[in-house]
Amino acid sequence: MPVEINCCERQAHMDRVQGTIFDIQRFALHDGPGIRTTVFLKGCPLRCIWCHNPESQDFNPQLSFDRAKCTDCFRCVKACPAGAHKVVDGRHVADHGRCCLSAKCVEACPNGALKIIGRKQSVREVMDVVIRDIAYYNNSGGGMTISGGEPMSQFRFTLELLKAAKEKGIHTCLDTSGYAPGDLFERVLPYTDLFLYDYKATDDKEHLRLTGVSNRLILDNLDLLYRAGASIILRCPLVKGINDTNEHFMGIAEIDRKYPGLAGIELMAYHNMGHEKYERIGRKPEMEMLPTTDEATKESWLERLKAFGCGKAIIG
Repeated sequence: MPVEINCCERQAHMDRVQGTIFDIQRFALHDGPGIRTTVFLKGCPLRCIWCHNPESQDFNPQLSFDRAKCTDCFRCVKACPAGAHKVVDGRHVADHGRCCLSAKCVEACPNGALKIIGRKQSVREVMDVVIRDIAYYNNSGGGMTISGGEPMSQFRFTLELLKAAKEKGIHTCLDTSGYAPGDLFERVLPYTDLFLYDYKATDDKEHLRLTGVSNRLILDNLDLLYRAGASIILRCPLVKGINDTNEHFMGIAEIDRKYPGLAGIELMAYHNMGHEKYERIGRKPEMEMLPTTDEATKESWLERLKAFGCGKAIIG
């Protein structure tokens, strides 16, 4: 006989299960159908060279310093107990390696130039935000999307968030790289209405070079989910001159033929809005900043895919 859990026990469980997130965006329009609330989890096993959310990669909270907002008032220098803020040649310089995450500097800064990215939250705290917009989800066909980082790297938290959303009748999307043990995908499948599934490079060696990991597990999990009846939109991040090769387009077209029931194929064109985030967290970008993809290039990608037999793709 299944064990019944009363309301109080369920609420206590939702308080106990916690994860590290770095943002919750309400009224999101590009992370699945309709109006959505997207929950961004921190931590990712991949290191994509074009990553536009580098703050999502580390599993731990970290200091962000926006030089453009700083007026060199040096209040942070006095407030920091770890000496992570210094005056060099009359200007404020942040030493990210010394940061103790006390947030004293954030409190002292009058200009919003400093913040701690990443915070622990319980399932209930996240759901308290998500349920505010149920009326919008119902009217637009929207819901909750869990993104990252890689949500499957915080598996228990992700699973419990999905369960909690389904208990409220909320449509769920999981935005994933596919890089996690297959049995974990089997466990989230009953609570996930739509998978937004990344496909970054066809050649395994190229995938390793561009992301730091092999694509074999990713392709295995795509096959597992498809054959289990999952609804999947294949998302293909493309960077001009990096992975927009004929081989990769042929690979996308082959996946379309192999899995004709895919809910869609979206080409995710590179934009450079995240490039400056690397400096804010004390890192150097993995590749030089390239121009945001122009419309002519996007159209040429669609035409090339059509030539390889894939007419389903759209620009996401």
